[in-house]
Amino acid sequence: MEKEIKKPVKILFVCLGNICRSPAAEGVFKHMLRQRGITGRFEVDSAGTYSGHAGELPDPRMRSHAARRGYLLEHRSRPVRPDDFEKFDLILGMDDYNIDTLRSMADSPEEAAKVKRVTDYCRHYPVDCIPDPYYGGADGFENVLNILEDACEGIIEDFYIA
Repeated sequence: MEKEIKKPVKILFVCLGNICRSPAAEGVFKHMLRQRGITGRFEVDSAGTYSGHAGELPDPRMRSHAARRGYLLEHRSRPVRPDDFEKFDLILGMDDYNIDTLRSMADSPEEAAKVKRVTDYCRHYPVDCIPDPYYGGADGFENVLNILEDACEGIIEDFYIA
């Protein structure tokens, strides 16, 4: 049975600096939506809990690995803002630090309840976080993309069955 969505589901992906994991999640998710012809069913953005990279493009290594899979990452880094908790239906953190930081930023239990772990939507990878590939090698970026592809498929399955 198809789940009916009356208004777009608004999703915010969050990592630390918004230059590796969360813009990759945004790019993978948007690509999957375009492939299915359901871009109007979701509004997607990404942000970071740390503002030190504000305005920067994603890490060149992440952009390169993503491009090999057909994902265009052109988001400019931005920090999480207080109004994100009002705007978005679902705020997906990449790891425990992001989850804890996001929940501490929420002004109410309702806002805190919007914060979830992105890996909760994985169907094939039994992991509890998206590891930060920033200080690692190429395998780390590939691993992140593998897990994000799984999680993004799961999100689409949970919120829209095409």
